[in-house]
Amino acid sequence: MTVKSVLKDEQALTLTVTAEFDAAVEAVWQLWADPRKLERWWGPPTHPATVVEHTLVAGGRVTYFMTGPEGDRYHGWWRIGSVDAPRAFDFEDGFADSTGAPNPDLPTTHARVTLEGGAGRRTVMVITTAFSSLEAMQELVKMGMEEGITLALGQADALLVPVS
Repeated sequence: MTVKSVLKDEQALTLTVTAEFDAAVEAVWQLWADPRKLERWWGPPTHPATVVEHTLVAGGRVTYFMTGPEGDRYHGWWRIGSVDAPRAFDFEDGFADSTGAPNPDLPTTHARVTLEGGAGRRTVMVITTAFSSLEAMQELVKMGMEEGITLALGQADALLVPVS
């Protein structure tokens, strides 16, 4: 499995997921930069994602929805902060209504993605999500955030060509 560790730090109000891929940094970057690749792994297998808008630049926006087994849709949005392609970017992450407008009733988080090249062209991806409060963190973890990102990342290897 791609995911190497998941660390919940209630003191720091963070959830950090570390994954490793047998691919170059540039190829792993494309998992985020290419909306068609993003939608093939972003949602867990039971809730595939459809990317509606994708502008991965500072000040850009990504909107998407995940479709559940019964056809129900769960909408989300990102507001992109900084981008240092192909090494890092950060974004605000939130839930949305069916029009893509932010849902103020659910917590918003801040995520930072970093990619580091390793030996043999392996890439380590670290996704650190910061929460505004312990209550927000607990609510999202209870909703399945940890399991969802772990299952979602498990689909990413299939999108990368192994390095020989």
